[in-house]
Amino acid sequence: MPHPRLVVIGLDCAEPSLVFDRWRDDLPHLSSLMDRGRYGRLESCIPAITVPAWSCMTSGRDPGELGIYGFRNRLDRSYDSLSIANGSFVKVPRLWDILGEAGWTVAVVSVPGTYPPQLVNGALVSGFLTPNTDAEFTYPSGLGMQLRAWVDRYLFDVPDFRSDDKPRILRDIYDLCNQTFSLALNLLRDREPDFLMMVEMGLDRLQHAFWKHMDSRHPLHVPDSPFAQVIHDYYCHVDRCIGQLLACCGEDTAVAVVSDHGAQPLMGGFCLNQWLIETGYLVLKSAPTAPMRLQPSQVDWQRTKAWGAGGYYGRLFMNVQNREPDGIIPLASYQQERQKLIEHLEAIPGPDGRPLGIKAYTPQQLYRRVRGVAPDAIVYFQNLAWRSLGSVGTESLYALENDTGPDDANHAQHGLFVFCDPQHPGDGRELTGAQIYDVLPTLLSRYDIAAPPQLRGRALAW
Repeated sequence: MPHPRLVVIGLDCAEPSLVFDRWRDDLPHLSSLMDRGRYGRLESCIPAITVPAWSCMTSGRDPGELGIYGFRNRLDRSYDSLSIANGSFVKVPRLWDILGEAGWTVAVVSVPGTYPPQLVNGALVSGFLTPNTDAEFTYPSGLGMQLRAWVDRYLFDVPDFRSDDKPRILRDIYDLCNQTFSLALNLLRDREPDFLMMVEMGLDRLQHAFWKHMDSRHPLHVPDSPFAQVIHDYYCHVDRCIGQLLACCGEDTAVAVVSDHGAQPLMGGFCLNQWLIETGYLVLKSAPTAPMRLQPSQVDWQRTKAWGAGGYYGRLFMNVQNREPDGIIPLASYQQERQKLIEHLEAIPGPDGRPLGIKAYTPQQLYRRVRGVAPDAIVYFQNLAWRSLGSVGTESLYALENDTGPDDANHAQHGLFVFCDPQHPGDGRELTGAQIYDVLPTLLSRYDIAAPPQLRGRALAW
């Protein structure tokens, strides 16, 4: 069987401190790749979340250039136009497109940002954010029937992973992992591609569901939990799956293992919209009697200067004259008003009275170009150790729980990058300074394939 030239194994949310240090001795296949190649932390984009990070990695473009600022993006300047950012938002070639143009056959499995599927020189199976198996989720389209025959219960994600039903979540995570690696193995055997890329989503879902059970730093840590070892055991399971996949590859196959961001304990949440209400930026038509999600119909837009959104990070939107339908901030005052709001926000203390550690960025600071409708500010709370809560009507500005369901972990700014190329052996040294934008030009440079012009990243020296 011809062997692939390049395999990219994506591990969504894989935390470098666990793989490189804490559990390295328990992960023999990953450790062997590190020993025979090079590895290091990989600085993610801002925001460091699945959407847009995988598209940034595979295209070498930043979120502003892609016009993707999170899972949901404003389609226009109206107040209720949020839409899920799917693969159709990406208007530039990605790694598999460039390799296909160079004559490589490709197999792409469960990479976020690939639904709806587009034409490739080979096979593509969309994953996360695909609505269901009734939708077209493969290229070619007939491949979907074949995949259903391989798998009893087809999963695109872990259903309802923010839930208290931990045993069911754990079963679904393993099922999703086994399915993803099984699909990758079957495509390797059946299609014999030159290039395979797959992304395993289970690590992300597992850490969101179980981090407090293993980490005494977590404010809601569960001592002596029966789930204390599940994250460790799952990393070991993923390592075994990687070993099985690599056993189907040749000795000359180059292997990259990447994660889009890392993970850390969720230390708290800040009620961004409630703070905007209490400081007079956001005005509601009537006060909520209980915590609830902010609805555009609740807002008195003719008296509101700003509103926000919850999530792993915060998004701030400003109500500007002749830009939003009922904007009240004069365009001439916009920059000054935004800077004043950012300074006010960054001075917020935590519940202990000390600075909470808030950093707000404007899109123009972060991105080389700003496409689409970007937030007016992107807000990190304590470098993502805290998350943004969008609810209104809360009694406090601070919370230990997420407002969209149980959640133990938040993202961390650095993921990981491991690259082992038998044609150019590494010395096991750790890389420094690698960014998510560097992955594409680095991989292309190994095969003397010209990268698209004006990429944000650079080919890493080996």
